[in-house]
Amino acid sequence: MILADSHCHIDFDDYAEGRAGVIAAARAVGVRYLLDVSVDVAHWERVLRVAADDLHIYASVGVHPNEAHDPATEPDVERLVAMAQRPKVVAIGETGLDYYRTPVEAAAGQQQRFRTHIRAARRIGKPLIIHTRAAAADTLAVMAEEEAGQAGGVMHCFAESWAVAEAALDMDFYISFSGIVTFKNALELQEVARRVPLERMLIETDSPFLAPVPYRGKVNQPAYVLEVARKIAELRGIAVEEVAERTTQNFLELFKIPTQQAD
Repeated sequence: MILADSHCHIDFDDYAEGRAGVIAAARAVGVRYLLDVSVDVAHWERVLRVAADDLHIYASVGVHPNEAHDPATEPDVERLVAMAQRPKVVAIGETGLDYYRTPVEAAAGQQQRFRTHIRAARRIGKPLIIHTRAAAADTLAVMAEEEAGQAGGVMHCFAESWAVAEAALDMDFYISFSGIVTFKNALELQEVARRVPLERMLIETDSPFLAPVPYRGKVNQPAYVLEVARKIAELRGIAVEEVAERTTQNFLELFKIPTQQAD
């Protein structure tokens, strides 16, 4: 069984003293592929170094919506496109909108950053990694206005309704489930996980955040994506091997992993 953790942050300081062990633990349970997703400009080079050190670890470039706006470092389309051409970079993001702790007056800045990332993804022809929290309507509106479907991508750590999932699917996006789907009170999300076509699904950890049951409260790690696969399999009444095979194939196809690197 081969698994892909389609969204993790193993460059974070949480793993600084034991990153090699965390990667080894993931490989021990069948997690071959990892996508280390960037969240700020300051650590782009660190993300790229982590990817460069392992054949089956890939990288993205982007700025999380909650990162502070600094005119001196805020990337424009040209800079994102240039960085996206670096070795092992397979996506733009994470990007999107997050109003959970955001003052209303900051929403316009998030939206402009999001538009910039979509334009870069369309220009370079690489998929988007989209984060949305407490901002689903605006996220979908910006995606539609900027024709994000031309780039495609994934709605990461999905925790929204079926209506939101369906709208994203209609724009040719994948839906990625994290450890949240294993939580007892995530009944609506579990129903979404039953309904999303398996050929449009990814799984992830978003580690070090959101450790799944039975590891809640611990630092998450890529090995735990196996628990996400198990829960999806349980919800759909299929074998975990089927979930692993299909979501891994989806990962390779979406992020255009070269065949020789997939071996």
